[in-house]
Amino acid sequence: MDRRELIQTGAATASGMILLKPLTAFGYAANSAIRHGLLGCGNRGTSVAESFSKNTTAQVVALADLFPDNLAAGHSHFDELNASLGRAPIDSKLLFRGPHAFEQLADSPDVDLIQISTPPFFHVEHLEAAVAAGKHVYCEKPVGIDVHQAKHALEIAKRVKPTQSVDVGFQCRSAPPIAAVAERIQAGALGKIAVVSGVYYAPASTEKNRPGASADEYRLRNWLWDRALSGDILVEQNIHIIDLCNWMVGAHPLKATATGGRNILTHFGDCWDNYQVDFTYPGDVHLSFSSTQFGSDGMFDAGLRLFGANGSATVPYSGPVQITGKQAWAWQDAATTASGASPGSGKFAANGAFSDNLAFADRDKERTFIDSITSGNCHNQIAAGVETALSCMLGRMAGLTQREVTWDELLAHGETYQLGFDMGQFA
Repeated sequence: MDRRELIQTGAATASGMILLKPLTAFGYAANSAIRHGLLGCGNRGTSVAESFSKNTTAQVVALADLFPDNLAAGHSHFDELNASLGRAPIDSKLLFRGPHAFEQLADSPDVDLIQISTPPFFHVEHLEAAVAAGKHVYCEKPVGIDVHQAKHALEIAKRVKPTQSVDVGFQCRSAPPIAAVAERIQAGALGKIAVVSGVYYAPASTEKNRPGASADEYRLRNWLWDRALSGDILVEQNIHIIDLCNWMVGAHPLKATATGGRNILTHFGDCWDNYQVDFTYPGDVHLSFSSTQFGSDGMFDAGLRLFGANGSATVPYSGPVQITGKQAWAWQDAATTASGASPGSGKFAANGAFSDNLAFADRDKERTFIDSITSGNCHNQIAAGVETALSCMLGRMAGLTQREVTWDELLAHGETYQLGFDMGQFA
């Protein structure tokens, strides 16, 4: 499968990741609110659903989670939020718990949109149920943690109806400074690109421990530490930077070599705490990517630098976004200019929220998604999401096998991870 075939798989995918101009009025269901069901009431899921509620016409009316304590916390949180927004509390009949909660949520006639914020291992399974039920879907990245799941997602993409919108959570593309510099890079401001440098340095995630939890429950609650559940840090977290590189270069990598390992972390799990990957793109463009996820000092830094024949571009999560060279340019915004932010000063939060250049990323991504629903200009981002997920899997496989791996070898390998236990125990 080549890039052309991959992108063609999702009908309107090519245009699906382009920023759309927001509408001034909503025409969905006679101007009624979009009924939003949250699947996965953890930190990130709650944060994104709250942002939808505050920034769009979507209203959280249903919740689903595997664990009763997560569901109860989500119920309390969104009842309070809905009250503050002059909206009704969540009906108890729209609270779903257990391993079949995703199916019950998908089957509910009282839900228009499902937000999938479960551990990545389950994304494709949950995506399939939501798409089959005819729901609009906002699916967090990654779209699959292995090649088998990625190929399955491409089959699901073919079944998305023209009246359904399916978005993948690459909100960084919607951040105004990043969107602005990307437009200039894609228009040729750098000339021929030769080298890209990318980093994603994050602090260690914290342990989630519940008294009396079984070993399987402990794994699920600490899914960030588990490669089968998360895809490892390269596929689950670093994917944002690799996605931005794919987007700006206009291609996926053709091959990769990688090193890394688990050099600092000693707790449960098998995810690496550092990666160094060299991706080769068409035209012999190289992305040198480095990531870490350990430490207690809270240090966080992420971004890209692109070097071309006519100049270079700096695209950090926090700090000046600019182009130097023949077509010099810098992002100017009153809020960021006044703050005097410096590179690396962005604040990292456990719920995935960032300051500075990503301040409006979630908001603008969500508004664009809801606009696609209310306007009827639906789009399908599954195949583009799969392409980026596979790009990260390419680097992961190169690191784990300690050899160069090509895109074609990755697809032919059919890499598969197994959960290793029965979810029915949580019924």
